Amino acid sequence: MSAPDTPRPALALPALHASHAGSWIGSAEGVTRGVSKGEAVMAAADTPHLILNAPLVATRLGYPDLSGLDLLELFAFIHPARFCVPTPKGLAHALGLPEPEDGAQVPRLLQRAAAVLLAHCESDDWAEREGAWSVLHALGRLRWPWAPVLEPHVRQPQKAEKWLFSRLPEWEENPERPQPAQVTLGDAAILNQLENLTGADAERREGQRAYSREVGSIFAPRERREKPHVLLAQAGTGIGKTLGYLAPASLWSEQSGGTVWVSTYTKNLQRQLRGEATRAWPERRADGSRPVVVRKGRENYLCLLNLEDALQGGFGGRAAVLAQLVARWAAYSQDGDMIGGDLPGWLGTLFRSRAIRSLTDQRGECVYAGCPHYRKCFIERSARESAQADLVIANHALVMVNAARGRDHAQRPTRVIFDEGHHVFDAADSTFSAALTGQEVIELKRWILGPERGSKGRRRGLAARLADVASYDEAGGEAIEAACEAAQALPGEGWLQRLADGEPSGEIEAVLAAVRAATYARDESGAVDAGYGIETEAAGLEGDFVERAQAAAAALEAIRKPLIKLGLRLEAMLEEAPDWLDAQGRARIEGARFSLTWRIDTLAAWEALLLRLGGPGDPEFVDWLAVDRNDTREFDIGLHRHFLDPMKPFARVVLAPSHGVMLTSATLTGRNADGPDWPNAIARSGAEHIEVQPRLADAASPFDYAARAEVLIVTDVKKGDLAGLAGAYARIIEASGGGVLGLFTAIRRLRAVHGRIADRLAREGLPLYAQHVDPIDTGTLVDIFRDDPRASLLGTDALRDGVDVPGDSLRCVVLEQVPWPKPSILHRARRAANGGSAYDDQIIRGRLAQAFGRLIRSGTDSGHFIVLSSAFPSRLLSAFPQGVNVTRLTLDEALQRVAAGVSCESSTSNEDVID
Repeated sequence: MSAPDTPRPALALPALHASHAGSWIGSAEGVTRGVSKGEAVMAAADTPHLILNAPLVATRLGYPDLSGLDLLELFAFIHPARFCVPTPKGLAHALGLPEPEDGAQVPRLLQRAAAVLLAHCESDDWAEREGAWSVLHALGRLRWPWAPVLEPHVRQPQKAEKWLFSRLPEWEENPERPQPAQVTLGDAAILNQLENLTGADAERREGQRAYSREVGSIFAPRERREKPHVLLAQAGTGIGKTLGYLAPASLWSEQSGGTVWVSTYTKNLQRQLRGEATRAWPERRADGSRPVVVRKGRENYLCLLNLEDALQGGFGGRAAVLAQLVARWAAYSQDGDMIGGDLPGWLGTLFRSRAIRSLTDQRGECVYAGCPHYRKCFIERSARESAQADLVIANHALVMVNAARGRDHAQRPTRVIFDEGHHVFDAADSTFSAALTGQEVIELKRWILGPERGSKGRRRGLAARLADVASYDEAGGEAIEAACEAAQALPGEGWLQRLADGEPSGEIEAVLAAVRAATYARDESGAVDAGYGIETEAAGLEGDFVERAQAAAAALEAIRKPLIKLGLRLEAMLEEAPDWLDAQGRARIEGARFSLTWRIDTLAAWEALLLRLGGPGDPEFVDWLAVDRNDTREFDIGLHRHFLDPMKPFARVVLAPSHGVMLTSATLTGRNADGPDWPNAIARSGAEHIEVQPRLADAASPFDYAARAEVLIVTDVKKGDLAGLAGAYARIIEASGGGVLGLFTAIRRLRAVHGRIADRLAREGLPLYAQHVDPIDTGTLVDIFRDDPRASLLGTDALRDGVDVPGDSLRCVVLEQVPWPKPSILHRARRAANGGSAYDDQIIRGRLAQAFGRLIRSGTDSGHFIVLSSAFPSRLLSAFPQGVNVTRLTLDEALQRVAAGVSCESSTSNEDVID
């Protein structure tokens, strides 16, 4: 958005800004002065001030009850579904205003920004005007602070505005897409398509061309049933793998009429893929349909029925204001994706509320065709569009769930490219696991019986959702009644307190109480005193424990059996449909069958887990008991089961039915002393379990790592010395002038370091942000970090794997220590089955390679990778690209190198460094 041609006067309201560097207040007359935190708090409590990102300002002031006129809320009202980095600089850029040079200039910026936004409401080219007047008056009734300020600037429309649910378009049913034609892609055609996507004037990259030709192999006709073409392709950073695989994928889709699925692990890559795909496909086809669709799990999308309930009184206070702003967004959203889509990530945190999650489609809520908004549902639209799409962009978990539980074969992917393929193992581990915990069982009880008395929400039980079935089909009604009666034995509200008091109620709570007692009794980790969660292996359990487990299994079986019977009755009803069962009714019953199958499978897995306790161990599984805690507070208790090798079910469910699958990543193989570790990559692909020999490809990065990066291993920061660790981080950030990504293996150390150094750095003009400290979602933190080259960011695993910040904003990565695997029961079992310490080294090298990969994202990037560990083992140095220089040195020596920029002349190769 551009600033007006003639500068408008600033809004005559007081403004407040607070950072780690200080606090400033701007008067309504435009006079700004520095103030103490106490004076800032008193002023804000007395008079509403213009502020930006109230939760963050409240954190800086230490005043959690801060409120005022938040410019981000105003921006979300005026420009729903539009991006804005939630910082003074980001707001200035979004509005075409000069960015402030320091904190003292921010109050004046807020006053000017407010004036620009209000003036935009009066202009004829306000693209998001429709619906604004109605929402504004609803917000006025909720006493939204901006409502009286906005009211004079938003004119009443000549015609009454339609309600949101009337304005949203309806999706249409389409005939099933025919199976794809069998085609073979030639190398020349693939390279021609690649040139079309990259542009004829683009630099010719032989590595990308070779990679693209290899990808074409997965689209060849399959020769034998359950023997797909499998390609494992390592593609170094900068090779151009996205267009490298989109070229053959788009060519195959065009020639065959089939659908290609590209699966990612991070939302950031999904956004990138959506942009890159526009080179191969138009935004819309001639008939208005989308050739490229982003698919996510149901819990990512806005549920219109939940929103309607929230707008009609289901939410109160600030959450009700949030619901109105979400309604504004819903009218302009591309696809209704609330988690990582075009809803600003900061919107939910502004309201210090979990209400965003409660507006999504939580497990068990959907009534499918029974919903009055079914024909406009974002989720249903996405599912139908993906069935007709040429390219579906999804995530690993959704691809695996669809393959395992697909409601129809059109939704089962058969040509799949797993980008970020090094995460497929972890995604499979999560997807094919089982957890019988208190929270999971409560969720099942709510799905069957509905919410408990006194609780809010529209969720209905099984009997209410299928009342017409029960009245028509006697056997079906009896099955519903039997399931509801058996579900009374499941835990309800207050179960944690009952367990703590030693007064469990029912068979399930009894076994959970036994889990809790055994886990505390056996703990030797010291985690109890530290406040962390604890666990113990599910072995050597006493007879009483086993008896409780068997009783609990019987209670679960009493639920599962009538659910199976109900599923059979629903199937019979669909085969011999009564006269009153219309298309919407059939869709609702189909949805109920799908949900039933999911719950029946879950119950069966829980029963198997319980019945195995006390018996001989199954070598395919790892079982354990756990008490999940956060700062000494228990929040869940239960039993867990994971496959020792989760790629076994992955191979059976995902690989075997497919025709072509590729796993690709810059760090797919990991490295050992001899180079790429292909045996490890093959083992973690699952191909061995279906007796397929995968095709292997390795495209080396074109970047000159030796000239543009170096690894510094600092030897004089003592382990366990928090003051020394904090001091090291502060000095590195100062020497680098910001642009530092700090990665931690423990949240407590991250918080301690941030608390010690944030104010010091801010006074030098070096903002410091941190996961688990700042009230900002991770995606927005990365946006802020990317937008400011002087900012630094501290975080944990999510930042090690999912950050793409090319350019000057990231020029130094710092690890606080070697990222050792967590010594959990599951890791212990896998370590014993996969070579002991060699298995640990594979994991660590993979983590180091991923962390190093954050540093160099383009050919012009340069920087330092620093590990604050004197005991860094030399055998792990093969994690870094060949030729990268590695030096062991003191912190003072490292600071000199950082301040001077990358200089590798006096360093040694990572192949030559010794302890």
